[in-house]
Amino acid sequence: MNTAANNRIALSAVLITLNADKQIANALESLQFCADLVVVDSNSTDDTIEIAQKLGARVVQQDWLGFGPQKQFAVTQATHDWVLCLDADERVTPELERSIRAVMQQAEQGLLPGDVAGFEMPRCNFFLGRYLRHGEGYPDYSRRLFNRKMANWSNDAVHEKVECTGPDTRFEKLEGDLLHESAESLESYLTKQNRYTSIQAQHLAAHGKWPGLGKLMLSPAVRFIKFYLVRKGFLDGWPGLVHIAIGCFNSFLKYAKTRELMQQKRER
Repeated sequence: MNTAANNRIALSAVLITLNADKQIANALESLQFCADLVVVDSNSTDDTIEIAQKLGARVVQQDWLGFGPQKQFAVTQATHDWVLCLDADERVTPELERSIRAVMQQAEQGLLPGDVAGFEMPRCNFFLGRYLRHGEGYPDYSRRLFNRKMANWSNDAVHEKVECTGPDTRFEKLEGDLLHESAESLESYLTKQNRYTSIQAQHLAAHGKWPGLGKLMLSPAVRFIKFYLVRKGFLDGWPGLVHIAIGCFNSFLKYAKTRELMQQKRER
């Protein structure tokens, strides 16, 4: 008798992947308590698909749609209405699993308040050799567990988020961390952030959002005060300082790129 299989709950765990063979195993192993595992892959050329299938996931191929649309597509592939969304470099801790089991039992028994669309959980980010426990890096509450009849992913190409689809609905908080175990180098992290700020700038420019010089200058300063001082990012040592410094520069760069795009548009 497969005890692990018999102990699974009526919940779909969905992930999107692209060449994630170094990370996907840890994510799926932490999700073995879910009855349905779905991986939506964007034509990986490494061993991602083989590893996912070996660990019991259904693999669906879908060309890249952007982060929000891709994750929403993954949600539509789930067997159950309650879905748990993870990235390939994340994993569920035992404490978080216990919290998820408890609320899913309430949902199954009809004891969950009818206005609860889902749950958000604290995400703990691994950065430059340590888990960040303060500042912008923690608790970094993320909406990942929800009823797809009451919530869905936004259409944002980057920095996507889960939104309620109806009025008078809400999200509650869970105990236990979702570990974000990105092992990328500082160089690759900066490359990714540069790409993200470009996508954000394109979105702002497309909607005619011309950021003033005040926002360009004050946004990074306000961000530094909020996360490094008020929320005590300094307690995370030099990784905490680097993390918030990059975040502040991203804020500046996003608006600088937007102004450049808007200026080019006016000149044309």
